[in-house]
Amino acid sequence: MAVIPFQAILAKAETGNSVICPLTGAVYFGGKIAADGQKVAEELFIEKMKDFKEVEIIPQDRVEAVYKRVQTESWKMPLLETLKKTGVELDADVIVAGYVFRYAERIGYDYSVEKPASVAFAIYFINSRNGNKVWRGVFDKTQKSLMEDVLQIASFYKGGGKWLTVRQLTKQGMDQVFDNFPGLAR
Repeated sequence: MAVIPFQAILAKAETGNSVICPLTGAVYFGGKIAADGQKVAEELFIEKMKDFKEVEIIPQDRVEAVYKRVQTESWKMPLLETLKKTGVELDADVIVAGYVFRYAERIGYDYSVEKPASVAFAIYFINSRNGNKVWRGVFDKTQKSLMEDVLQIASFYKGGGKWLTVRQLTKQGMDQVFDNFPGLAR
């Protein structure tokens, strides 16, 4: 498995808060992305993948170097083709592409906030040989108080009954998307 460095996708002035996924064209509600938000999401993803013993992850520095070279050499090539070519060069069965659309830290404390944490990301598994999208995980959440949304009671208690930091919310999101992850034994 080769994990392409996760990318921050920022909204353009003409689209308001809407962002478009560069891989699928899906539209998401974007927003601010705190410094290194995409790096944190990538780190939490790789940490989560280590639970799957049969998955070998190609070292990040090698993946990044090959991806940047392929991207530079093929700058007119569609993104999916660039990802496939990177995967073939790395001899990876699967390429992982991750995009962060929103990553905003809470303003406040564990039990009182002025503004809650908010995160939105999408992760795609792509077959390196044929370019088929094998799996996708999407998480989009701004934490709300229990009074605002009583349906979040399970998530509220899973978070310890407090306002989460954006890293904690991202970790909770990774856990949630991996709940729907097929086929690999832990």
